Amino acid sequence: MRQQRAERFVVGITDHMIPPPDLEAAVLDGIAEVDFLDCRREENLDPEHLARLDALLVWSTRIGPATVERLKRCRIVVRFGVGYDRVDVAALEAAGIPFSNNPDYGTEEVADHAVAMILSLQRRLWEHDARARGYGTTWQANTLTPLHRSSAATVGVVGVGRIGTAVVNRLKGFGYRILGYDPLQPAGHEKAVGYRRVRRLEELLAESDIVTFHCPLNGETRGLLNEATLAAMKPGAILVNTARGELFAGLDPVEAALRSGRLAALGTDVLPMEPPLPHPLLDAWRTREDWLAGRLVVTPHNAFHSDQAAVEMRRNAAETVRIFLEDGVLRNRIRG
Repeated sequence: MRQQRAERFVVGITDHMIPPPDLEAAVLDGIAEVDFLDCRREENLDPEHLARLDALLVWSTRIGPATVERLKRCRIVVRFGVGYDRVDVAALEAAGIPFSNNPDYGTEEVADHAVAMILSLQRRLWEHDARARGYGTTWQANTLTPLHRSSAATVGVVGVGRIGTAVVNRLKGFGYRILGYDPLQPAGHEKAVGYRRVRRLEELLAESDIVTFHCPLNGETRGLLNEATLAAMKPGAILVNTARGELFAGLDPVEAALRSGRLAALGTDVLPMEPPLPHPLLDAWRTREDWLAGRLVVTPHNAFHSDQAAVEMRRNAAETVRIFLEDGVLRNRIRG
């Protein structure tokens, strides 16, 4: 049996959960006390609380240089989720504080969500649902075209990491031809997973009937879904985004592409601003305008969620802290 240490660490949690944080406390039992800061705004973080922390678990609160300066004894910062665009990793690194994210949770959920959007939009299920409400004397005769079988369609996967690979594995069973674009994957990855690798994003966009995005948000991908990118897509293509809302260069180019028919449909779990600000495209979606019937599907940034994933996320993040504080082993490190 593991002996309890004489020294007890202090691990802070920024926000999000309903206190008390029992799950994290159970993982850290015997080595640390948990200090729930309950603060979503960086400027409201208590400097005295920050100064006493040996580790910090972060949900949505921004962690900038001012906060890093107040982490006087902190040994590690861990993000509950995968994305870390609100964490100044370079400032942490300069202060000698390693940062880790939490990539090994919710993979199945996001992949399932993306594939559900792909299948439903390709089969035009939401458009059938929207238009069937108005059918009266006719019923089965109201088919939609074009509507192709899966084996006649090409899906382009942008970002073939954990989630992108899970998407590829799910799509193969439906018979799609699958292209993948990911310059970070080693040579031969496509052979091991089972997709055709393309070297240029433009090639994938031009050939794909459906494009699904699973790339991280960084300087190269921010605003990637802009007017030029959308214009490079195959006419009448379907776009799915379960990655980051900031991949969109605003909603104006998306609205223009949907109105012109360049995009047949869009399914997205993420938006450039959340909760979204007023925009004509979202107004048309909310009021079910006929031109957009079933062509825009929006879910509120919850593709990652299941009851099991919520537990897995919290446990994995707390275990990353425990493993580091106890054994000095640093997993899932992100460098600035």
